[in-house]
Amino acid sequence: METFLIKAAQLVLALAMLIIIHEGGHYFFARVFGIKVEKFYLFFDPWFSLLSWKPKARKTPKLDKHGNPRATWRDTRYGIGWIPLGGYVKIAGMIDESMDKEQMAQPAKSWEFRSKPAWQRLLVMIGGVLMNFILAILIYIGIAWYWGAPSVPFERAYLGYDFAPQAIEAGFRNGDIPLSADGKHLDASDPNCIMNMVMAHDVTVLRNNTDTVTITLPEKFPLMLNDSVPFIAMRQPVVVQELVNGEPAIEAGLQPGDRLLTVAGKNAQDYGTFTQLLKENAQRSTPMTLIRDNDTITVNATPTAAGKLGFKLANPYDVYGYDNINYTFFESIPVGIGNGVDKLTGYVKSLKFVFTKEGAQSVGGFGAIGSLFPAKWDWRTFWEMAAFLSIILAFMNILPIPALDGGHVMFVLWEIITRRKPSEKVLENAQMIGMCLLLALLIYANFNDIYRFLIK
Repeated sequence: METFLIKAAQLVLALAMLIIIHEGGHYFFARVFGIKVEKFYLFFDPWFSLLSWKPKARKTPKLDKHGNPRATWRDTRYGIGWIPLGGYVKIAGMIDESMDKEQMAQPAKSWEFRSKPAWQRLLVMIGGVLMNFILAILIYIGIAWYWGAPSVPFERAYLGYDFAPQAIEAGFRNGDIPLSADGKHLDASDPNCIMNMVMAHDVTVLRNNTDTVTITLPEKFPLMLNDSVPFIAMRQPVVVQELVNGEPAIEAGLQPGDRLLTVAGKNAQDYGTFTQLLKENAQRSTPMTLIRDNDTITVNATPTAAGKLGFKLANPYDVYGYDNINYTFFESIPVGIGNGVDKLTGYVKSLKFVFTKEGAQSVGGFGAIGSLFPAKWDWRTFWEMAAFLSIILAFMNILPIPALDGGHVMFVLWEIITRRKPSEKVLENAQMIGMCLLLALLIYANFNDIYRFLIK
């Protein structure tokens, strides 16, 4: 119960912060352009609110250049709703989840969203996404500055590294451990070490943990590499961190701390090979050897049809042991930006799996998100998860789906390109369709959570 409460507290705190920042982005640009914001709420408030506050109006309102009352922060009711599924700002003169048709039936006012130029409305709509991504970058910068960054020396990564196909052609082999480039020792903590390796004439590696091999690279080797595939990637040991309820790993008797060695008699110490062997032995009782407390034991496990056992991997940095790199504030800025961009790129690439059968089954709701947080409160992990969720929130909201920010952006861009504004009826229908789609997705994702954690 304590673990559940700690994870739940971290989830609620992170989501509350991200929602406020996101909606604050819309609010900020709306206020910059003189648009009235009627409500600013954390969580939704049908029928009643947990907290609500409306500032007193000025006795003498300020007027704009047309002599009309100017929109101010006092026009907004601020509050906290009771349904923790998001938040919203109700912007006057905009078709949104409030579906305020009565307001839209009135003549447009100068301080309404619909009265503003398209470029201003566009900035209002992307404000939330922009703020979420900026927040993620700032968090990553703060993490790098305050905590530094872990770095595993090449020689500690005893499983070696995987290399790009072009590197394999040049003479590298998966499992090699880089040692030196042109006679100079390679330091994994040096941000230029990969570039030094790529640009070198000779690279010395440790192969099979016994042989020292020198690879002479082609003259135009840097031009051969493909930016979409990393030149080198550290192999991840298969060490159990946490078991998932109802999955084959528990039935097989696996325990946290177990390090898997073989699957069906084949070496499976690195995660890539391990997952491939699980797929080859899907739905078959398969012998697996592992190390537990310095003892080598054998268990039988039956991978699912998708080739899964159902456990979380331990962080490879913790398994190998790492050194910490400390950064000055200015050094942490490019590190934070790089981390944010890498997380966004990796997340976008992973979305292709959502459209597979296994990917659809793995979609989760609040339970799945909450399970990503650690069982013990750790501020570094909390901020790392908050930054990652902020990136996810930014990307998902910019998708061109009606009812999301991206849907509104799509219609504004259409207006800018064609110089024709979509009718309010089209916008209302699109909003309704989008809300139904999002509600269906929300129900499906959280049903998956219930199925995995309670039924399965």
